[in-house]
Amino acid sequence: MASSLITALTVTTPTSSIPAAPVTDGEQHGLLHALSKVSDPRDPRGIRYPLSALLAVAVCAVLAGASSFAAITDWLHDLDDHARDRLGFDRIPAPTTMWRLLTRLDADQLAGVLAGWLHHRTTPPSPVQQQYRRVIAVDGKTLRGARRDNGRQVHLLSALDTSTGIVLAQVTIDAKSNEIPAFGPLLDAVEHLLGTLAGILFVADALHTQTGHAEKVAARGAHLMTTVKGNQPTLLAQLKTLPWPQIPAGHRTRDRGHGRSETRTIKTATLNTPGGIAFPHARQAVRITRTRTALATGKTSRETAYLTVSLPTGQALPADLQTWARQEWLIENQVHHVRDVTFREDAHQARTGTGPAVIATLRNTAIGWHRANGDTNIARALRRANRRSHDLITAVTSSHPTTQ
Repeated sequence: MASSLITALTVTTPTSSIPAAPVTDGEQHGLLHALSKVSDPRDPRGIRYPLSALLAVAVCAVLAGASSFAAITDWLHDLDDHARDRLGFDRIPAPTTMWRLLTRLDADQLAGVLAGWLHHRTTPPSPVQQQYRRVIAVDGKTLRGARRDNGRQVHLLSALDTSTGIVLAQVTIDAKSNEIPAFGPLLDAVEHLLGTLAGILFVADALHTQTGHAEKVAARGAHLMTTVKGNQPTLLAQLKTLPWPQIPAGHRTRDRGHGRSETRTIKTATLNTPGGIAFPHARQAVRITRTRTALATGKTSRETAYLTVSLPTGQALPADLQTWARQEWLIENQVHHVRDVTFREDAHQARTGTGPAVIATLRNTAIGWHRANGDTNIARALRRANRRSHDLITAVTSSHPTTQ
């Protein structure tokens, strides 16, 4: 019945739970203090404007909806004298000044600094259930409007804290590479920010169902949950041959919206034998069946997804697995989609130096800032911030986690 490599299976019936992981808020500082940690790429001779002041303007402008380098300078130009003075400007820099700076910054360093600033100002939600675990979604995004000199598009890999909506890390993928080698540096960046990855669950798409990824995550005391597709044919074949018809459903949800109804049914099986599946550290096999019915036509479609997770049954209830599987999509829906639609990122043709990655980091920061303040409509939040420039400046430069 089962695959030759899988000699023992039991239906998942978890009964125990783990205590909530302690959360450390960290030291809280204002934006200007945080930005002082960014390396200045400019020649010390002839510097007219402080680096932290220029970067603070860039952050505030994007928080207020600026979607290009020119719009950032325009936002500063439109401020009254008092607002500019609060940011450290007695005159307005030329648009090329801002452009030259932002296209020469260390994009990965800036991403780490701004993620740390947001993270330390944000208190994670209190666990309503005993079974609370920080879940980080990993996904890549191509900046379609930004092309390098060789014609290749810029590609970024990001990690989203699904509980706060903050992008914790973003790394630029080498022009001749892909997301897979960038996964390790991304883990390093998240670990540097949080201090430890112990107990954290990383969720990612099938591209990251890699044995090397599983080893790297396990070595840090974290866990990995990934979808299994054709890029791992042996593993996919093993999962498909499990006796799913004999395994009862562990959890089922039903939703209606967007002109359709959808039922998601999850089944899980625990792998008792060490090495019993062709993927390191896998403790459970997961099958999710999605049945969708169009309300207008009554047409029904069915989709089946297979996953593996390194958490044992006592630490991953079927309902949790169902939720975590859907959280993988949060980085696409709450970050990448907003950057494309609200900030028109794919239409932005910034291509010089590190400019594409830097402006993407500023957009991530704006989205994370507004989500941390409770906003779900980011476009509306941007417009409000633009109308209330003094409140925005007060909020981001404060050393306390107040909202704007």
